[in-house]
Amino acid sequence: MPQYQNLFTTVQAVGPIHHGVELGQGNSPRLGEPVLNYWIGKIGNAQLGPIYLGGLGLASLVCGLIAFVTIGFNMLASVNYDPIQFIRQLFWLALEPPPPSYGLQMPPLNQGGWWLITGVFLTASLFLWWARTYRRARELGMGTHVAWAFAAAIWLYLVLGLFRPILMGSWGEAVPYGIFPHLDWTAAFSLRYGNLFYNPFHALSIVFLYGSALLFAMHGATILAVTRFGGEREIEQITDRGTASERAALFWRWTMGFNATMESIHRWAWWFAVLCPITGGIGILLTGTVVDNWYLWAIKHGVAPPYPEVFPMVMDPSLATGVKP
Repeated sequence: MPQYQNLFTTVQAVGPIHHGVELGQGNSPRLGEPVLNYWIGKIGNAQLGPIYLGGLGLASLVCGLIAFVTIGFNMLASVNYDPIQFIRQLFWLALEPPPPSYGLQMPPLNQGGWWLITGVFLTASLFLWWARTYRRARELGMGTHVAWAFAAAIWLYLVLGLFRPILMGSWGEAVPYGIFPHLDWTAAFSLRYGNLFYNPFHALSIVFLYGSALLFAMHGATILAVTRFGGEREIEQITDRGTASERAALFWRWTMGFNATMESIHRWAWWFAVLCPITGGIGILLTGTVVDNWYLWAIKHGVAPPYPEVFPMVMDPSLATGVKP
């Protein structure tokens, strides 16, 4: 009899369709009739729906749609409303912030005004969705960990598009809306301020980025490795430790020197993931406001060595003695 391998043979929990727990008074009804889908079950829960939208969810989607359409039409206008060029150049198109000359004022629409309007609606959409996430968790008697993880991402977004531009005195310091223009802004930002690799908070952000990816991969691999013992039923393993968690803990002690429990590994992963945007936002907020050149800062504090003098020093001829002005 071949051994059961969850890596190759996934199990779909297919049972009676469930409409969810009863909603309390004051909640909108759930939308849609739930259905089971085999292919969706390959990557997640096989049941689709019903969906709870509610007032906050609807308002968030409306604001997000306005922001999305505004960005799209500005990009379309930049290629003279040519749909072919819009598709061809989509990765390079952008909705740019106002020029630095406008400072924090409201510029004309075609000089960054649309960028500001988009920012208002996009920010409103994010905050409304955060409030929806928080309220749904409270209604279901859950912890609010997801909402606060989402807030960490919103923090980085606000630093890039609101907090830092205000401290620098110009909306022109913000990030454009666009794919490659966004990446170009990041590269230019790093060059302008002496290489972000010397920014210690940027370094911490990368540590937590790679660290969270590693932790999630290790945790996912461990659970898959003990699913034959019921390891995917993690809540049961937390409250009533069985052979799956015992074997997983033993494996981690053998390979890592310590063991994360079925519960603590999620705290590790949550903190690593959340600290990635938090430390990254701190690093961006300090750039240009407190530190003008991260390479010079790193030399001053002994983080980076200065470049060696390969060629002899060249004197400015205008400073030489005996030279007439």
